[in-house]
Amino acid sequence: MVDLVLVLGDQLSPELSALQKASKSTDIVVMAEVADEASYVAHHPKKIAFLFASMRKFAAQLRAEGWTVDYTKLGEGSDSICGVLMRAADEHGANRVLATEPGEWRLIEALRHCPVTVEQLPDDRFIASHKEFEGWAEGRKALRMEYFYRDMRRKTGLMMDGDTPAGGQWNYDEDNRKPPPEGIDFAGPMRFTPDETVEEVLQLVERRFGNSFGDLRPFWFATDRGQARQHLAHWVKKGLPDFGTYQDAMMDDERFMYHSIVGLYINAGLLNPMEVCKAVEKAWQDGDVPINAAEGFIRQIIGWREYIRGIYFREGPDYIHRNGLDHTRDLPGLYWGDATDMRCMSRAIAQTKEEAYAHHIQRLMVTGNFALLAGIDPFQVHEWYLRVYADAYEWVEAPNVIGMSQFADGGIIASKPYVSSGNYIHKMSDYCGSCAYSVTKKTGKGACPFNLLYWHFMDRHREKFASNNRIGRIYGTWDRMDDAKKETILSEAQAFLDRMDAGETV
Repeated sequence: MVDLVLVLGDQLSPELSALQKASKSTDIVVMAEVADEASYVAHHPKKIAFLFASMRKFAAQLRAEGWTVDYTKLGEGSDSICGVLMRAADEHGANRVLATEPGEWRLIEALRHCPVTVEQLPDDRFIASHKEFEGWAEGRKALRMEYFYRDMRRKTGLMMDGDTPAGGQWNYDEDNRKPPPEGIDFAGPMRFTPDETVEEVLQLVERRFGNSFGDLRPFWFATDRGQARQHLAHWVKKGLPDFGTYQDAMMDDERFMYHSIVGLYINAGLLNPMEVCKAVEKAWQDGDVPINAAEGFIRQIIGWREYIRGIYFREGPDYIHRNGLDHTRDLPGLYWGDATDMRCMSRAIAQTKEEAYAHHIQRLMVTGNFALLAGIDPFQVHEWYLRVYADAYEWVEAPNVIGMSQFADGGIIASKPYVSSGNYIHKMSDYCGSCAYSVTKKTGKGACPFNLLYWHFMDRHREKFASNNRIGRIYGTWDRMDDAKKETILSEAQAFLDRMDAGETV
């Protein structure tokens, strides 16, 4: 009996459950570059190139380890995963496919309805199973990540002294909110020169996806496990020590700050989350990094990453269509590189176009904050994030956007909307100093759009948020303004939105 073993582009892990259940001597690994997966949204060219090159190298690694691999390059077979499986089953006389559960409901359903029998196995590369997360969530009035994170610390033993957290605190986030320093003494992520395999893929992507949003070259991502581990070691030694302190800061000329960029490699399977966390823990144990840096990073991996996945699968396929604030404005052209006088938006989007990357505060408090304040349709915002970032897969991207960034899930993830005036961006970045708008101006010519839109948002959603114990008191400030000032703010905000909707440069 021959089984097919499906390995998807974000499952490039030797410990994958489907590979663990299969037999090298009898079973056949199936991998394929298919048009449906490359184009169901118009992904950033760097993401497509990263995945195709990494897939080709992983297939070569499996062959070297004794596996038989049926690999289909783009354009050489079916345009769908199911079509590839049907062809391979017929060709090899297989009756069953072993697959590790995909990270998108779309693909899970496609495999369920494939004419070939597909056994979907749990993706045990994650720390918490679906059942475990459901057990944690059951009966809770609020699903707050902090308490889930503590359970994950206990389960993994990371940075624990018996049953208590190292240092006596679970969370050192108060130490991780410093504004940008004078300069950065970290050169950024390790960069790899494309080899023959990568160059072949780059040329393919140029031919097939050259019109998609995003710059393909220069291309410097790691594309195999060895390179990814080199990158991790480089960051742990050089970037991790100051990561915690400045993780929320933004600088005009420093795209990567002290960030790790390892999410790209973990999400594709080139790195295992626990090996990454243990490397960080060891650096702290050895005295090379402060506790706030190590804890802050580990919390992102075993806390936030696991929690977000739990929410995605718990809420189901309709989650991406939630729109709790009834926002309907179309995504404006400035998200696709149209000119804008807002320095923070311009820099974050230019970086996204060129690097397929922006760090979490640029995503949450610049591009996400603006979309929420402007009332943009959250599904369009979701699709934009899925398209433009190389580390984006629906299981991780959708809850971060629909729930955390756009508050479209009604408060399942966030207890308040993450909105701010220009003051937060001014505090946490150096963007405002070279902006055409003045962050200190609340109204009138040159007033920061974030200042105007903040009150416009708060006013139109007063009924929903006035009783929110985290932001409700803000309405006291609004109520103390005289009527003329409030009218000026609202009319200028609306005029800004009207100009944006008309395609004018804002």
